[in-house]
Amino acid sequence: MTTFPANAAPLLSAHRLAFSRNDEPVFGPLDFSLGAGETLLVEGDNGSGKTTLLRVLAGMLPVGEGEIRFDGEPASRDTRNGRVLWLGHRTGMNESLSARENVDFLAGLYGRRDDMSATEAMQRVGIEAWIDEPLRTLSAGQKKRVGLARLLLLPGDVWLLDEPYANLDRHGIDLVNALIAEHCAGGGAALVTSHGAVRFADQNARHIHLVA
Repeated sequence: MTTFPANAAPLLSAHRLAFSRNDEPVFGPLDFSLGAGETLLVEGDNGSGKTTLLRVLAGMLPVGEGEIRFDGEPASRDTRNGRVLWLGHRTGMNESLSARENVDFLAGLYGRRDDMSATEAMQRVGIEAWIDEPLRTLSAGQKKRVGLARLLLLPGDVWLLDEPYANLDRHGIDLVNALIAEHCAGGGAALVTSHGAVRFADQNARHIHLVA
């Protein structure tokens, strides 16, 4: 089992974090931290605020109350840059471009890991047969695998994964669990949302349960 310095600041931490919409509380206040090698599972029914929480952590929505820190520093564009990777329900990629063109474009914007090419990332997630097909021609599960390849290719130690098992078969679910385990073993961390823990393999993960 890989160990990491106990005195290091958490990769991600939140203190009294809360969010409201139209003066109605969506979630919070929450306190949690995520260190190197750790996974945190956020569970809850639809409408409990799981996706909203991840969007706030990613900087896609403003903090309502409380604070977020990365490596002990207040969250900002700079502290998130190159640190945070998001995988949501939508690909966030150009449907007219191929999988290869999409991930190469993103790598040109955000950089790429030294030990990974676009082709290698596609092979790792089992999408190499469709690497040059327009994204719009792929199934929902194949598009999810392209999103997983993006996680492998782009730099970032904090993965924010919103329902990563959706649209995947049993083999895809096993793949997600393997990728999370490898990422955390290498010093990364992952925050994962799910309707339930049945698909989540890491028995040592901490849990947060949100209530609608």
